[in-house]
Amino acid sequence: MDGRDLVRSVKAVGSGGAVRGLRTVRAAWRRRRADAAGLPRRGAERARVPGALQEVQPEPGGGVVRFARSELRITVTVNGAVFWGWDGAGPQPSYALVGHGPEPDRRVALEPDTDGGWRVVAKRVTVTVSRQGAIEVRTPGGVTLRRDLPPRWWEPVDGGAARWMQRSEVAPDARFFGLGGRAAGPRLAEGSYRLWNTDPGRPFVPGDDPLYLTMPVQLVVADAGTHLVFHDTPWDGTVALREGEEGAGSGHDRAGSCELRVDGGPLRCWVMVGTPARVLRVWASLTGAPALPPAWALGHHHARWGFGSEAEVRRIVAGYRERGLVLDAVHLDIDHYDGHRVFTVDRDRFPDLPGLAEELRRDGIRLVSIVDPAVKAEPGDPVYDSGAAEDAFVRDASGRVVQGVVWPGESVYPDFTHARVRRWWGGHYEERLAQGFAGFWHDMNEPVSFTAFGENTLPRSARHALEGRGGDHREAHNVYALCMAQAAYESLRVLAPQERPFLFSRSGWAGMQRYGGTWSGDVATGWPGLRASLSLVMGLGLCGVPYSGPDVGGFDGSPSPELYLRWFQLASYLPLFRTHASLRAGRREPWEFGDEVLAHAREALMRRRRLLPYFVTLAHVARRTGAPYVRPLWWDTPRDRTLRDCGDAFLLGDNLLVAPVLEPGATRRTVPLPRGRWYDTVTEEAFQGPGRVVVDAPLSRIPVLARAGAVLPLQGADGGLELEAWAPAPGRSGGGVVARETGGGWAEPEVERYVSRWKDHGVVVRWDGDEDRGEVPHPVHVRGLSQG
Repeated sequence: MDGRDLVRSVKAVGSGGAVRGLRTVRAAWRRRRADAAGLPRRGAERARVPGALQEVQPEPGGGVVRFARSELRITVTVNGAVFWGWDGAGPQPSYALVGHGPEPDRRVALEPDTDGGWRVVAKRVTVTVSRQGAIEVRTPGGVTLRRDLPPRWWEPVDGGAARWMQRSEVAPDARFFGLGGRAAGPRLAEGSYRLWNTDPGRPFVPGDDPLYLTMPVQLVVADAGTHLVFHDTPWDGTVALREGEEGAGSGHDRAGSCELRVDGGPLRCWVMVGTPARVLRVWASLTGAPALPPAWALGHHHARWGFGSEAEVRRIVAGYRERGLVLDAVHLDIDHYDGHRVFTVDRDRFPDLPGLAEELRRDGIRLVSIVDPAVKAEPGDPVYDSGAAEDAFVRDASGRVVQGVVWPGESVYPDFTHARVRRWWGGHYEERLAQGFAGFWHDMNEPVSFTAFGENTLPRSARHALEGRGGDHREAHNVYALCMAQAAYESLRVLAPQERPFLFSRSGWAGMQRYGGTWSGDVATGWPGLRASLSLVMGLGLCGVPYSGPDVGGFDGSPSPELYLRWFQLASYLPLFRTHASLRAGRREPWEFGDEVLAHAREALMRRRRLLPYFVTLAHVARRTGAPYVRPLWWDTPRDRTLRDCGDAFLLGDNLLVAPVLEPGATRRTVPLPRGRWYDTVTEEAFQGPGRVVVDAPLSRIPVLARAGAVLPLQGADGGLELEAWAPAPGRSGGGVVARETGGGWAEPEVERYVSRWKDHGVVVRWDGDEDRGEVPHPVHVRGLSQG
């Protein structure tokens, strides 16, 4: 017995209640015993490298390059993405990709390169392979964007999963973004980042790593170009980043580097090259278009762990109504369950949940249900009994059902990597829909098992179906939540075919966007937590997950009125706008922070409601192009090094720049500007970029600037659509797009495109490229004319 674990066991029993403490101690030792018995012992290993190049075999889109001790399959697809897999691995099977992936580009040429290597030449990229197995990705002009050195891997002599190491070099000026939801950033600093979805077990702050949703997806931005790289393996691993240095040493540049280490393979990689917009479009074509949330999900949500009854929900809703505050959704946490058991309702506290849901819906408010994956291990529980009959639960290496400890106590876990289990689980959402719920919030799905020591998840030796291939939790852990989301989404498409599902999840993996969005998880209350909120949203957007947001006010503690308001103001410009807090935290209703905060929060809510058509448009743009709603300032100008390092402001779509206040006491702030003219949306003062300007940021608002020439769809006072046009710079034109909400169904809206230009000392807005369509069908309000 490890003495430190014994001490932790004693502490666990003495803290948090004897019963739960004992359960977490038993769970920790149970997990340790399961892994001791079920995991293969790592003995002698054989270190390998590819060896010398021997021959090539052309194939559509590329070919197979054979080395002395391995072979490399390389393919360029019709959308311009580059795939390569060592040991002959192909793109499938993969949890990230949709379908079988894109077709190979048959126009690609495989031809000899210098020094005995080979190259694959495509329209937008050239990939070279050296005689030792180094791979370079180059622009059509010959500039190297990325150089992957020959990989190294260690194979157990007695068989089993190989450990892989891949070291890559990038330009000295390159900056790294992505890797899923990270609290620091959005630019990733030098250091090591773990690829293992993890509940930290406490509210997190910048610097805490890993968190709930990790992805082996990086966006690398350099002067020479932007590229996205995805290492398609869900195994535990680390990514070590080192930034380059220009002019290091005796005038020589030092390349930036990325070193990937993973505990299992195969080693497969995708690379996409182009502008940020293009690489995200290609990424969406590979991994799936982002799910389209219903319009109400782009409004304001209120949640709390602690809505203990229907009366409490009605009291909160009445408080919003009486104070003239907009509310679109209420979320019920685990306390609406009967004994914390999933897919149940506490009939004493919620005697008429369908009636409550209908009452709220008449006021335009939807009800959202939390859903945890763990099922109470208790015969007589309908979910447990049906799951046992279906053989739905994860088992250990000896065939026993794995048990953990979560909110309902001793619990078992569905194996979502089996299609049959996904169908069984998805059927339970019919009961939720019958209760009146309109959306679903997946939690605790890393998955979590409370333990007194060690990892708070399932044993690594736990067995999973993995779509019939078979394997253990080392491979299934990171995709567990992704498969849970798939189960819910696909079932909801069948159960409510006329409605777009609304689903967001704490954990996930590459491709999560095709089922829904995510949120920050338990971010710590404090100014660092506020800053981390923005980092998470921006980083996830650059990994292809455009819909996300934080817990306004932080998950724990009691924010000051100023902190709460600044968090509320930031979140009002993020896709998921939700207040939420722990059972033990202070209140989060706007009126709890005084009359001044209440007044300013009301203004923020009114601005969000006015911007709803813009958010709807951004949702449709994201679905069609993969572009995130929230974009870094360098989105259109990635060569601007000053903007690359900016993490405290963002673009909302093409036409708004939002500069939140992230420090206490600030009433002015410096705003970096991309090139072009920008208007303060309150004062209409004009600023010229690129550069930096200082703008007012009173407690009543955060700075929001509009791009000159922008045409924004807004909601008018009568609820109808109107256009707000900002005057173009002299001699220039502008424009914007509008995607009208289709009523929550699946009909694709017509995208309306408008241009704005100067005419006869005024600004006119017309249809883009179609003069025969006549007048614009919406009221148009032009702003910024005094600066023209």
